Amino acid sequence: MSIPQPSYQGIFQRLQQHLPGAGIAWMSQMRDSALATLQQQGFPDTRMEAWKYTDLRSLGRHLFTPTTANREISTAQLEPWLFDQEPMHRLVFVDGRFAPQLSPLHALSGGVTLTSLAAALERHPAELEHRLGRTLDTQRPGFNAMNTAFLQDGAYLKLERQTVLDLPVHLLFISSGQTEHMATLRNVIMAAPGSAVTVIESWVALGDATCLSNTITEIMLEDNASLEHYKVVQEGDSATHIGDTSVYQQADSRFTSHSITLGGRLVRNDLDVCLDGHGAECALNGLTLTRGRQHVDNHTRIDHQQSHASSREYYKGILDDRSRTVFSGRIKVHPGAQKTTAQQNNHSLLLSADAEADARPQFEIYADDVQCTHGCTVGELDADALFYLRSRALDRESARNLLVYAFAADVLERMQQQPVRHYLEQQLARHLSGATARLQSAAWH
Repeated sequence: MSIPQPSYQGIFQRLQQHLPGAGIAWMSQMRDSALATLQQQGFPDTRMEAWKYTDLRSLGRHLFTPTTANREISTAQLEPWLFDQEPMHRLVFVDGRFAPQLSPLHALSGGVTLTSLAAALERHPAELEHRLGRTLDTQRPGFNAMNTAFLQDGAYLKLERQTVLDLPVHLLFISSGQTEHMATLRNVIMAAPGSAVTVIESWVALGDATCLSNTITEIMLEDNASLEHYKVVQEGDSATHIGDTSVYQQADSRFTSHSITLGGRLVRNDLDVCLDGHGAECALNGLTLTRGRQHVDNHTRIDHQQSHASSREYYKGILDDRSRTVFSGRIKVHPGAQKTTAQQNNHSLLLSADAEADARPQFEIYADDVQCTHGCTVGELDADALFYLRSRALDRESARNLLVYAFAADVLERMQQQPVRHYLEQQLARHLSGATARLQSAAWH
């Protein structure tokens, strides 16, 4: 049940001595095992239930290769993604490799470790031996193995007990536009009891190229730790982004996720949360804007392992042209997880008769004292609301854009980081103006 693909054995043999941790025995063994798994599994195909809507056959026609040298870019090229130059701790990665000259760090307290994963492997190999892969799910056959075998770099963030980081941490991942390039990145975030931080991941492209981003973010939140996590995907029009965010929460911890997809030919975001502590909370918010023939999958899985935990999901999609989105949300309440509260909502707005939105809400409940609800809608703009706005002297396109903007703003308003929210509001406005231009062009011709 996998897609035939070119062999990555030769690429691995050529690059393995240049990859981080090459001299560490356990890391080398992990890479060798992962490569063997990749060669055996390949990439999943649509016969697998978790991938039935994600057609990856195009990946089998390319042999993606990690780069071994940094490609020089200027600080001026970063400006579009710096959120109005707001002060932040920032790590920049270009084509999967850390760029220290582009990564300003403000003064950090003694309770914070923030560096590249490659540097952490060099300085703290024993600590990472028992951390890498600890939270990963098994729903990404092939991709987890590829990420481990070809792991280039990523961010390493560790907060000591009661450490609160006032400034956000911005992780900026840039694709410079190299054809058939592969970026395999792993972020590791560990928050000790009582700590708090905001982390922003930006995945952007300087040009349009057929390339692959295979990403994993592992998050471990101990008792009463708090993390607000943003992921903004703005890859190129020919790019594939396969990303996994895996979260493990202990008692009274709080995790808030904002997953925003604006660009990429094929994007899949997997978000797995394990609530393994009494009173743990998570809130998952998502917004997807698609056009052309874009395909975006959002797959969320929440495991309620302990009692008195709560989860809230709120995902929205806006689809234009011949684009397609998939939302698959699975919530499992384990035996003994009494007093669980779980809410799931997914709403999709179709701006074109050729767009398609698929939704699969799923609940598995093995406890009897719970409050679990879900809601799902797929539809077009409300004709009565559109008529009402036009009766107030708005032309059709202005009325349409206002309604679409209000539909998306409901997600953006949940964000605590004003610079990020402002940036996304601007991107939404550009998206809507582009849609209007395409409609006008179609009408003219």
